[in-house]
Amino acid sequence: MTFKLFYWDGIPGRGEFVRLALEEAGADYVDVARQPGGTGAMLKLMKDAGGATPPFAPPFLIDGELLICHVANILFYLGPRLGLAPEEEGLRHGANGLQLTITDCVAEIHDTHHPIGVSLYYEEQKPEALKRAANFLKERLPKYLGYFERVLTENPKGREHSVGGQLTYVDLSLFQLVEGLRYAFPNSMRATEEHVPALVALHDAVAARPRIRSYLASSRRLAFNESCVFRHYPELDRQS
Repeated sequence: MTFKLFYWDGIPGRGEFVRLALEEAGADYVDVARQPGGTGAMLKLMKDAGGATPPFAPPFLIDGELLICHVANILFYLGPRLGLAPEEEGLRHGANGLQLTITDCVAEIHDTHHPIGVSLYYEEQKPEALKRAANFLKERLPKYLGYFERVLTENPKGREHSVGGQLTYVDLSLFQLVEGLRYAFPNSMRATEEHVPALVALHDAVAARPRIRSYLASSRRLAFNESCVFRHYPELDRQS
């Protein structure tokens, strides 16, 4: 059965974490909002989910009669079905915890350019954004990436993966996190990556996987832009 993914058209955003799992697995899916009339269908579902709990916001996924919202929740559901989650229950919950930490990090990245309110333009909160971004890059970015580096280096099954001895959706999401940070904060990432070699190696290994490599070169892969979670405003980055 075809999975139906709902996310805003034109931006990779949070939906990209789900797309990467579907693409790596070679799953049959439809990116609904990118189809004619798809955005209207998505908004309609958000108002009336037809008996299911209505999602607060995209992304959400429909599999048959089941509607699942929130990135980590979607991936927790998809992981075992796509062969991208550990078989052991404890490790599956460990993977979910890591994905939730990625979610926290993405939220903080978003708040570097929208620290006051999402309804305001960036230009309306630029002084606050400058302060928020400086704090994020100095304190939070090294803490998050250092944590993921430690997870990789302390994995009993080897530093090639974050959980267990095989690729999981967490590895794919860490790839996307690095990609997004490189786009948003290229100077800061150049200074930081030398301290997280295992995370960089994981990123490179994911990028080289045949299905991911093919996806990245396709029109299905949306480019980062300044309507996305990851935005490049040079003044917010570390000055080289």
